[in-house]
Amino acid sequence: MISEDIFKRRRNHDNTPKYVLLIITNYVVCCVLFMFTTKPNWFFLLTLVLLAVYNYFNIRRNIEEYTKPAVISYITSLAGIILLYFVARSAG
Repeated sequence: MISEDIFKRRRNHDNTPKYVLLIITNYVVCCVLFMFTTKPNWFFLLTLVLLAVYNYFNIRRNIEEYTKPAVISYITSLAGIILLYFVARSAG
């Protein structure tokens, strides 16, 4: 029989910081959008606006986790997404 202490040992077992999950979510959503559209249309822009709203509320909810290095990595990831957009547009 498994004791109950094993399940209580690691209460917060998902140790990935919230800002890393936010960056991964941004990249996944943008890559899926870039894959299905050849030019920006209303659905593309609406999805990016909804992603921006999601980012705003996620950052606002977890503001204590966003230290200076986390903010720098978040801004760098946004610059990477913009670069990815222009590379995808020029290749396709």
